[in-house]
This record gives sequence, structure tokens and C-alpha cells, in this order.
Amino acid sequence: MTSRIVVSAVCVFSRDGRLLTVRKRGTERFMHPGGKPEPGETAAEAASRELAEEVGIDVAPQELDYVGFWIARAANEAGTEIEATVFTAPGVHDPAGIRASAEIAELRWLDPEAELPQDLAPLLTDHVLPALAAARHATP
Repeated sequence: MTSRIVVSAVCVFSRDGRLLTVRKRGTERFMHPGGKPEPGETAAEAASRELAEEVGIDVAPQELDYVGFWIARAANEAGTEIEATVFTAPGVHDPAGIRASAEIAELRWLDPEAELPQDLAPLLTDHVLPALAAARHATP
């Protein structure tokens, strides 16, 4: 039987269009900043809190832009799926001002237009990056 984890995640972009990815301690795959909601938190509240805790970006929940909701294979837990609500942080962010904290071991900025590394989470490769690409190409 497959177990399921509910998470919120946030896309953060730099001025040059790179996407922030993070690797949590003890894991191998890179993903968005984010995590599980605490009891009573909305998806946006969890995303806002996790973004501040993991990379030091303070964005109010109501300022996050909804990207989508997907069910995907969990990146680091075998036999597990995630129910992910994904947002975009407003504006662009200076990589020099982003810091890894909490359970984050490493930060990496990804060029979504370049060949993708093989160590990305399935949510990112199978759902979010295609949705972001479609949105970019739909914008005049």
C-alpha cells in the first residue's frame, strides 16, 4: 500500500530566471523549498512558513501565487506519494541573500531552459517544470 504525504512547495526565481532548488540533509534529490503543513495551517501558510524557515525568504501567505496541485512520487521516501500544492514567490530574489537553514543541506539554482540534472524530485520534473514552461510560452 502506498502512503501519502501532504506538502506545500514554493518556486523562487532569481533575476536571471533561475529556479531555486534545495536538498534536505540525508537525501540525494533536489526539490523546491517547502514541507508539511502544521495542524490548522492552509497550504499557503505552510508554504510561507517553510520558505522562511528553510531559506530565509519572508513572504506573506496571501502574496504567494498558486501554480497547481499534483500527486507525485515522493523523492526521498520509497513507496510514498506526495499531494503537493505549489506556489510561486512574488518578484525575483538575489541568490546572495538566500541561505540554507533548518534541514536544508544545499542550495542550487537551476536554469529551467537548460538540460536538467538527474537528481531532481519527480514533482519538479514531471509536473512543475512543464507547468512553468507552458505558462511562459502562453504569455505574449
